[in-house]
Amino acid sequence: MEPMDLFGLQALLICALIFVPLEHVLALRTQQKILRKGIGTDVIYAVVNGAFLKICLVLMAAAAMSASAWLIPQRITTTVSGQATWLQVIEIIVLADIGVYASHRAFHAIPALWRFHAIHHGVEELDWMVAFRAHPVDQIITKAVSLLPVFFLGFSSEAIAVYFIIATGHALLLHANVRMNFGPLKWLIATPQFHHWHHADQRDAYDKNFASHLAIIDALFGTFHIPGSKMPEKYGVDEPIPTDYIGQHGYPFVRGGQQGQNTADAIVRPATET
Repeated sequence: MEPMDLFGLQALLICALIFVPLEHVLALRTQQKILRKGIGTDVIYAVVNGAFLKICLVLMAAAAMSASAWLIPQRITTTVSGQATWLQVIEIIVLADIGVYASHRAFHAIPALWRFHAIHHGVEELDWMVAFRAHPVDQIITKAVSLLPVFFLGFSSEAIAVYFIIATGHALLLHANVRMNFGPLKWLIATPQFHHWHHADQRDAYDKNFASHLAIIDALFGTFHIPGSKMPEKYGVDEPIPTDYIGQHGYPFVRGGQQGQNTADAIVRPATET
């Protein structure tokens, strides 16, 4: 793997060429600047953490495939990988998003996990770059829960590659500063409006909209929240998240004592309140 591929600089530039104009044409908040507060930190996340995540995914896939060779009958993995690529991609999206939903909900419900996930929610202005801001512990656990079954079952490399392209583009769109009308499809697929409400610092939106692709999963589990055509008034969390890259990585580990626990409990909003 070449350094340029590892750090994804070319891909990041391509994404910028797509989403910067898109956010200008379909801007939700027209006064929000391209170089908004914290954008430099998010660029570091995209480059450094992106490279780290790629290495982890390669190791994760190798481990899962090795275990699969011992535990799963070859006829099953052959059947799975022998399906049409488009069908495999759909199956991967469904399987992975069930895992994302479960892990994402756990990160909101368990105070110790929320400390890591709070880094992603600490942003007060949403745009496409926010998709990259996630603590490595958050990323690794979420990817393990959602993708290990995919690697384990033997889906083809082509289908997995297509899934990653779709998943990346969709994640950037969900966080983008855009207003888009998906009509009744909003009940089926995750939309920017759907995910912006997940980031809302408003009580009626707490612990809602956990899926990354299929909003219908939230509809089935009672966590779907889109109030008409409205968009959130504000984003972020009520706890003080460090603004610098290093501080954010250390934040989950330096919060201690009963005071930190109480703050986490207040922000987590246990499922009994939803």
